[in-house]
Amino acid sequence: MKEKEIERLNRLKEFEKKLYDDKIKYIAGIDEAGRGPLAGPVVVACAIMKPESFIEYVNDSKKVSETKREILYDKITSEAIDWSTGIVWQDEIDKINILNATKKALTMAIDNLKIKPDKILVDALDKIETRGIPYISVIKGDAKIYSISAASIIAKVTRDRIMREYDEVYPEYGFATHKGYGTAKHIQAIKENGICNLHRKTFTKNFT
Repeated sequence: MKEKEIERLNRLKEFEKKLYDDKIKYIAGIDEAGRGPLAGPVVVACAIMKPESFIEYVNDSKKVSETKREILYDKITSEAIDWSTGIVWQDEIDKINILNATKKALTMAIDNLKIKPDKILVDALDKIETRGIPYISVIKGDAKIYSISAASIIAKVTRDRIMREYDEVYPEYGFATHKGYGTAKHIQAIKENGICNLHRKTFTKNFT
């Protein structure tokens, strides 16, 4: 591993190191994928990593290529003490709005953990239901904190895989390429074909 990468990972782990030094045993990083797309679910992931975990290239998922994210997903999920996801689909997003859907998926992800964390570190969200577990909300935490970075990769890969599967059901929209985000090609496909069951009606009303 190159010296620059070692330095970057050490910086990414500084916040958690202080918590471990305070005798906090299990730290869960939490992040989401899919708040902005026009189609598909929002996915929230939790990752409880080992204190000594030091996986090369772990970073905010937006800063990692799709190919590398898939490799990191396997490394993170195999090495994690525990990990989970919570998924809320487009129909419910339309009913309760994307912020509430994200918060609901977060609580689902916490419920899906086998190990109860002692502390939760979450990217930016507050006023969340964490089942009584104390949490710290960190702005841009996915780029600052190791376990949140790990969770961001789990969430992104999980959601991307879902969208690639739905590309086979609805090939006319190109979900495998844009993953449901509002690219020019996606918007054009909506104008030509209308919306499908995977689309968020509250997000696509301007294009139909």
